Order: sequence, then C-alpha cells, then structure tokens
Amino acid sequence: MIDIRLLRNDPISVKKSISRRGEETTDLDHIVELDEKYRKTAEKRDQLRNEIKELSRQVGALHKSGKKDEAAPLQDSSREMREEEEALSNKCDHLSIEIHELLLRVPNIPAEECPNGKSAEDNVVVRVEGQGEKDWDSCQHVPHWEIGETLGILDVERATKLSGSMFAMYTGLGATLCRALIQYGLDRNADEYREIRPPTLVSTETMVSTGHLPKFADDAYHLERDDLWAIPTAEVPLTSYARDEIISESELPMKLMSHTSCFRREAGSAGRDTRGLLRVHEFDKVELLAYATPEQAQEVHKDILSRAESAIADLGLSYRILDLCAGDLGNSSARTFDIEVYAPGAEQWLEVSSVSWFSDYQARRANVRYRSEETKGTSVIHTLNGSGLAVPRVWAALVETHRQEDGSIRIPEPLLPYMQGLKIID
Repeated sequence: MIDIRLLRNDPISVKKSISRRGEETTDLDHIVELDEKYRKTAEKRDQLRNEIKELSRQVGALHKSGKKDEAAPLQDSSREMREEEEALSNKCDHLSIEIHELLLRVPNIPAEECPNGKSAEDNVVVRVEGQGEKDWDSCQHVPHWEIGETLGILDVERATKLSGSMFAMYTGLGATLCRALIQYGLDRNADEYREIRPPTLVSTETMVSTGHLPKFADDAYHLERDDLWAIPTAEVPLTSYARDEIISESELPMKLMSHTSCFRREAGSAGRDTRGLLRVHEFDKVELLAYATPEQAQEVHKDILSRAESAIADLGLSYRILDLCAGDLGNSSARTFDIEVYAPGAEQWLEVSSVSWFSDYQARRANVRYRSEETKGTSVIHTLNGSGLAVPRVWAALVETHRQEDGSIRIPEPLLPYMQGLKIID
C-alpha cells in the first residue's frame, strides 16, 4: 500500500499521480478525512491517558499519606476519565481499520518514468527483435492447437473432459517439452537466484501482501473450507517469504526463484481468444523475485528484464518489449516492462513475462523491512519480480515458430540437454 504519510503531507500530488492510472480519487479524499479524525481522536485519547496517569500518581500519594477521603473524589474522576478514554480508544481502532481497508484498495503510485496513457493501446514499444509479423513460411502459419493434435503432444479435448474449458494437457513429447522449458528457466538463473519451492496454497494474508486481495478476489481460486487460496503466481508466496521480518542490508539484494503451478480464473476473459494455450486456468511458470533497497531497485529491475529477455531470445523466438503506460499498469506496480512473443500460427503477440518494480507498495503490506548499519531504525524494502519462463505461451510460440515443412518441430539448441537426446518432435 502507499505510505499514508505521503497522502497526509501532499494529497494533491498523490491524487495527481493516481489519476494517471485513470482511477477515481474519491477514496483518497475520504482517507484524508478519516486520517484527520483519527489523529484528533488519538490526540484526545493520549491527553486523557496522561491526565489519568497523573491522577493515579496523586491518588497513590494520598493513600500513602493516609488521606483516603481526599483520594476518593480523584478516584471517581479517574474512573469517568477511563471510560471516556476507552471510548476514544475504540473509536481510534475503528478509524484505523477503516483507513487500512481503504488503503488496501488504492493502487500504487506510477513511477515518474512510466509513460502516460489510458490503456494497452498507449503502451510504448521499446524494441522488436526477430522476424516481422509477415515474414513467416507457410509451414509456420499453423496454430499450435492443430500442431499439438497432429503430433499427439497436446490434448485439449481430454483436458476439457477432465476439468472443463480453458485447461490443457500436454502429452508425450509435449509434456517433455513442458518440463524442459521449466528446467531451462531454472538452470539459467541459478547463478544468482536461490531456488525456493513454496506452498501452492496460501493464506488470505499472503494474498493481501502482494495486492491480489481484496481487489482481485474474483480472479483467484478460493478453498473456502480451509480459507486458502491457490496461488496465481509464485510472486505471492515469495513476496511474503520474509513477511514481518527485518533483513540486514548486507543481505540485499536477496534474489529468489520458484517453479510452481499457477491458477487463475481469468474472470475477465469473456469474449477473448481462449483456444489452445492462449488463455488457461492452470499453468507452470518459473518466477524471479528480489528484495532490494531503493538504491538497488533499478539495477535489479534491469537484471530481471535482461534475464527474461535472453531466455526468449535464446529460444529463437521473435519478441518485443513494451513499456507499460500508467493506465495499463498492474495494481501494485510502479513500473512494468512486458515481453511479448509472436506466435505466427495464432498470428498474435502473446505476453510471456511482466517484469515489474513495485517500490515499497507490496513490502509495506507484507511488513518486510531492512536495517542499515549507517542509519537508525528500519526502512521498507522494495520488491521486484518477473516471469523467468512462463510455459504455455512460450510452448505455443515455440512449436509454431520451429515447425518445419514436414510438420515436425525442431528443438532449439538450449533445450536439447533436457529432451532425452531428441532434436525434433515428429
């Protein structure tokens, strides 16, 4: 969440920044009003506490001097003041909860460098690498769902029978290719990123920490009986890896990676293309996440982007990098670069990685702080993350891009060590 002190000290600037997203700012006005009430109420409460403390001292002194009669009226006054203090304290608690719940729904402040814009149409294309949209052979203009069925490596029909629409089942060498991509994504980042295998089901508090709750509850799978949530991305448990902890600055940047299954309802996908692997409810992904100081954040952001980009480039896929405008940013993000691959068979650009800097927004929710040897107290950490390798759409673009005239799929060289000695899928 945003730092309420920013809103308290400069509400106009905060409202202006949030409005860049196309968001209403009426909640911010309400938070400012509630915060002012809270501080005035807290001031009265604290003043009463001091007066009660002084009365208690006086009553104690009178009892010690044997002047119980003189102490009695003071005790009565103290009792009345305690009742008033308790009422004020309860009012503070209620105001604090209301402010906190409103703050949880306020999106992050976009970075100054983030382009202005209202929607995805306003995102800035940083660069395009590889073939253009029309520079493809006829054998590559076959969609992956047809390729998968022909080669027996993707079975959407049986997946639908088992689980319903928007689920997929990799079969034979298709499953091997899926596993190869995962191991490829892990191995190429093992030089700096520590592998973690977190739980796939997490608590509500863990989902709140990243900003997925309360705003995006409809997009998540909730196990109501146990009040657990199926993670939409490993970003969720990794962000809470050090929740409610204080980390030494010497440990930063702390870099983590995970391979997990991810689950998304895709509640807003009505009317979108959901064929094959374009949009699925369950998928595998290698996630990169880092804790950093504010000074380290920009270099870490570049590092994650570079790693995600090189993973795609080394697979021989055509891709582009987008600098997302303020109106298309994720709720928790301050700055995001998307990597999209081109799938010539589906004739679409497919997002395969969002590399985001969240400033201190998520860590403030998760209460992850760090201590520096040079300054007193603690500071809120910055979090960053990106998909090191998201399987479904990379799998789709790969089989379309590397399809040969005879219908077989050429395996890109970086994946050969993971493909049981095979160089093609036919």
